[in-house]
Amino acid sequence: MKFMLPTFVSPDFTAENFKDTPECKFIPAPADFVAPEYYHATTIFPEYFKHGAEWLLAKESRMDCVAVLENGKIHVREFRNIKKGDLVATGRTEDGSEGIYVHPDCFKENTEEIEKEKETFVFRQGRSRETAFSIDYDSLYELLRHERDNGYIVWVMGPACSFDADSRNAFSKLIENGYVHSLLAGNALATHDLEGAYRKTALGQDIYTQESVHNGHYNHIDTINRARLHGSIEKFIEEEKLDNGIIVACVKKKIPMVFVGSVRDDGPLPGVYGDAYEGQEAMRAELKKATTVISMASVLHTIAAGNISPMFRFTDENTARPIYFYTVDISEFAANKLADRGSLSAKSIITNAQDFMAHLGKALG
Repeated sequence: MKFMLPTFVSPDFTAENFKDTPECKFIPAPADFVAPEYYHATTIFPEYFKHGAEWLLAKESRMDCVAVLENGKIHVREFRNIKKGDLVATGRTEDGSEGIYVHPDCFKENTEEIEKEKETFVFRQGRSRETAFSIDYDSLYELLRHERDNGYIVWVMGPACSFDADSRNAFSKLIENGYVHSLLAGNALATHDLEGAYRKTALGQDIYTQESVHNGHYNHIDTINRARLHGSIEKFIEEEKLDNGIIVACVKKKIPMVFVGSVRDDGPLPGVYGDAYEGQEAMRAELKKATTVISMASVLHTIAAGNISPMFRFTDENTARPIYFYTVDISEFAANKLADRGSLSAKSIITNAQDFMAHLGKALG
């Protein structure tokens, strides 16, 4: 199957239902970090705000923020970034009746025939361990081949991705072959992958046989300690002559990496963000470029990435395309959690992270 991007279709604001819509009311923020009463909370979808006779589009929307009118443009901001006096959009309807229109059906595909034949009662419409994912894999392969040269692929990874020799090798090949443009993770993914290169273990178990080694519980903190001695991950790799794994491949290919820590971290490695908001800003800098996001085996980082990301991206002033978002986890709850939180454009695949990586490695390696 040949991959084709769907077409972005703007709303027709000359239509009868928009004829008498009022302007959106923008109210000054009463204080720093505080929105006015009846503020409008943004979504992952394109949103338009009527100002004068013009409908202004927020070109970089995301969940649970506010829309601020500034210099004739709409800027989306977190509550912590609101300044006193900011003109904040107000209104709790999304149909234009308060000058705000949310446009979820913005991408048109060849679905007319499918819609004609859609049954009222059908089985297995959810995403579960019983779902057949063959078509999802084939579609993903074609998407990634397209995105390698035409997009920006961001991977969000949990530590399970580093516990197996074959999955580490498979992902390293994806990096080398251009299918990874950015990596977002926590301290654990980087630590255990580097432990695999440094001590050939992950959490003290042999990276291939999974057998526990003597004093293996020291290995991950030995890795952190040695990396901190060298002052950076890059210097650690160079000085210790590490030659395998995910992080080594990213460093060799100069792939941007953002590691955001948590309250349970030991160490952490040098370069890990300890401040959650600084880490979120660093993640956002990468996700602002993303056209495809693949999140694996990390519920919290997956939800964070999903909340930051809209379902569309403007590639130039007038051209928009979808952002494709995949969640991969062995747990149905974890893989579907992002959709439960409102990111309805996310597609879940229920499988072991290592098996998923092996599939991609064989198809794209």
